[in-house]
Amino acid sequence: MKDGIAIAGTIAVDEIKRVACYPDKSQLTTIQSISRSVGGAVSNCSISLARMDQELPVEAIAFIGDDEKGRFLKEQLEEYPNINLDQMRTAGDTPFTDVIQDDQDRSRTFFTYRGNSALFDEDSINFKKLNAKILHVAYILLLESLDQEDEEFGTKMARVLSQAQDHGIKTSIDIVSENSNRYERMVPPSLKYTNYCIVNEIEAGKSVDISLRDESGELIAANLKKVLVKLKDYGVKDWVVIHTPEGGFGFDGESIYSIPSLRIEHSQIKGTVGAGDAYLSGVLYGALKGMDLAGAMKLGTAAAASSLFEEDSTSGVRSYEELIRMYKEFPKREGLII
Repeated sequence: MKDGIAIAGTIAVDEIKRVACYPDKSQLTTIQSISRSVGGAVSNCSISLARMDQELPVEAIAFIGDDEKGRFLKEQLEEYPNINLDQMRTAGDTPFTDVIQDDQDRSRTFFTYRGNSALFDEDSINFKKLNAKILHVAYILLLESLDQEDEEFGTKMARVLSQAQDHGIKTSIDIVSENSNRYERMVPPSLKYTNYCIVNEIEAGKSVDISLRDESGELIAANLKKVLVKLKDYGVKDWVVIHTPEGGFGFDGESIYSIPSLRIEHSQIKGTVGAGDAYLSGVLYGALKGMDLAGAMKLGTAAAASSLFEEDSTSGVRSYEELIRMYKEFPKREGLII
C-alpha cells in the first residue's frame, strides 16, 4: 500500500551570506556572517516533512555530485531515518546557491549554479519502486531537461506528472521565481496533470499574465481570485494555493480561502530562505492526512512561520503537534477579503 510523500527534482547546497543591505550595481556591501545549509525542494521539503512527522515515509529523488557538496547533502538527509535515499543518484557537479540575506528588509536574493540539475529528466524517477501517495516535483523553469518540449504532453515535466497519475500517485508542482517571460509557455502544460499547485504570488501571477503586486510592491487583492480560478481552469485537479507574506489564498474548485499569516516580531526573524518550501510541506502533509484545504493552509502557514526562527531553510520547522498549537496561539495579520 502506497504511503508518504516523495520529493523529486532540484537539490542544492545553500551558501548563505548575511549582509547589512543589498548593494546597488557596482557598489560594495559587507558580509556579516557566512553559513551553509541544505537547499532546493528535495532537501528542504524532505527534511521539513521529516521534522513534522518522524514516522512519515519520505522519499528524496535527485542527483548529487561525487564531491564535497554532494557528501554534505547526503549526510544531512541521512540524519533523518524516515527519509529514503534509494533513488538518489550520483553524477556531475552538485548544484549550489549563493543566498544573499539582506539584514535591512530580510529579503533574499539567489545566485544559482545549476550543476547536474540538467540531468534530471523524464526517466529519473522509477515509478515501479515509488511507494508514495503524493509526488512533488520542483521546480518548473529550473529543471532544464523537464522544461523541454514534448509533442504529446507539451513539456517533459507534464509527461512525468501524467506518468505519476497513471500509477495512482497524486502530483504536486512548484515553480522557481525568475525574471523572464517563460511562465505562460512552460507552466500550463503541467497544470493539466497536477493535483496540488502551491506557488508564491510572483509565480502564480506570471503563469497567467495577471499581476499580483503593483509598482509599489503592494499586493493586488482584487486579482487573487482571478489568478486562483485561472490556474484551476488550466486543469489542476484538487487545490490551487498562493502563498504570500501577507497570507495564503486557496481554491478547491468550490470555495476561496484566505488564511492570514502569523505575526512574527521582526527581531525574531533570522532568515526567510526556506519559508516557501516549509509552507508547501505543511500543505502537502495536510493533504496526505485528509485535512480540508483551509486546515492544510493553516498548517503550512505555521510551518513557514516556524522556519523564520532560524537562518537556514529547515532547522526551525517544528512537529505537526507544535505547528497546530503555534497557529492557534500566535497573533495573526489582518485577513484579506478576496
